Amino acid sequence: MKASVTSPATRRVILVSFDGLRPDLINATATPHLHRLQRQGVTLGRNVTVYPSETRAAMPSLVTGASPGRHGMVGNQYLDRAAVPSRYVDTADDQLVETLDTLSGGRLMGVPSLGEVLAAQGKTLAVLASNSAGTTRLFNHKARTLGHPTISGHFARLATSRSLLEALNARIGPPPPPPPAGTPDLAAQSYLTAALLDIVWPQLRPDVTILSFGEPDSSSHYCGTAEVRTLEALAWADQQFGRVLDWWEAEGRRQDVHIIAVSDHGHVSVHAQADVHQVLRDAGFRCGSAPGQDVDAIVVPGQVGAIYLADPSELKIRRAVAAMTKAPWCGPIFTAGRNDVEGIAPGSFARQLVMADHARSSDILFSYRADSEVDPFGLIGRTWSNDAPIGLGVHGGLHHKEMAAVGILAGTAFRSGSLSEVPSGICDIAPTILHLLGIVAPSQMDGRVLNETFATLPRAAPGSVVETVYEASSSTYHQVLRRIQVGAAAYIEGGFAENAA
Repeated sequence: MKASVTSPATRRVILVSFDGLRPDLINATATPHLHRLQRQGVTLGRNVTVYPSETRAAMPSLVTGASPGRHGMVGNQYLDRAAVPSRYVDTADDQLVETLDTLSGGRLMGVPSLGEVLAAQGKTLAVLASNSAGTTRLFNHKARTLGHPTISGHFARLATSRSLLEALNARIGPPPPPPPAGTPDLAAQSYLTAALLDIVWPQLRPDVTILSFGEPDSSSHYCGTAEVRTLEALAWADQQFGRVLDWWEAEGRRQDVHIIAVSDHGHVSVHAQADVHQVLRDAGFRCGSAPGQDVDAIVVPGQVGAIYLADPSELKIRRAVAAMTKAPWCGPIFTAGRNDVEGIAPGSFARQLVMADHARSSDILFSYRADSEVDPFGLIGRTWSNDAPIGLGVHGGLHHKEMAAVGILAGTAFRSGSLSEVPSGICDIAPTILHLLGIVAPSQMDGRVLNETFATLPRAAPGSVVETVYEASSSTYHQVLRRIQVGAAAYIEGGFAENAA
């Protein structure tokens, strides 16, 4: 069926995010409604997230169209050395996010976010999210100032106006509390879907709406990547999405609403435990998880390997990296750049090679070593971890299953029932939405407009596609990184490390 030509002035967008969903878990049985959307839109077959593949690095990239090295949200947690004394920041804290934005003069993120760009054009961004409070705020961190609606699936305090909260309470009740760890988070997904269909769309009709399901990520972390409870949570989120899709097929499409489905990263399974602290202690460093008098090396908790040194001299960085690269758990590793490719420590890559070089970046950024063996659930992808128990799902590293992200675009402006094999990434979503609405993307966006997905544009690839494999080695260690350039946009497809031959 030939797509009808519509005007950017009449278009609306609903972006639905499934936190932590691997693209290879989408099929007619497990996720029939996402599968149904694929038949009606364009599936991005080589879509990736940013590095580190962590939610509160990736979601800011989704809404800024920029890499962590540009927007500055370099991980779920980071050390802010600009503060005196240095401040350990956990961006799961929504109130801290707002405080830091105020203290920075409104420049927590160093580039404009989607909400700001839309507001400058007299348009609105609504956010409905069951992620952590901090992630929910980061989708539109200036929502209160801009007067844009935000609704949390768990935290009433995140509602950006009293009238909105009162309308929600009157129509569908208060948001449900977070369930116990290991229990699929089902109620919040239903609550948000009802909020969208019963209140937000009919009463507010935002120009862009983000509906973010916190599953299957939450269940994967506590149960396992494809454990029964995780698949239950995914099926439930897909079912709620099916309610949105039913409305879209019956009404929304005729109202020029476009649907985009994404995920922020994938998951792999932990198969072995690492002890980063012991390796650093053996190298002469006193370790801690936050700044302190007796701490030489701050090892940020979580799956993203981030180490901040009290004395970040080249000598100390080289000493720490030399010790780490001898450990069996050490995957790809990055330091400040000696040039565009090589880091200052032998065997390391430069942080800018993965677009992760920022004033907040750790002195040593690394991934845990991963492989492509099959996990207990029959999925490809296993890794070491310093924190997570064996058998559970994690992300943050450079395995291609962590980097792979869902991308499906549907509506009258897009091709129908097609697969795009042109490399793409999470930074491309914001500029593509703005193009769809007839708005020129800010120059600070690293992403590109996904011209190849539009029905009225040629199918040819947008500019040259150059795939480059980088390698770095030390006496005991060898690492490989795959990077793709499409025109001016760059993507990291994955990386791995192994013992030197």
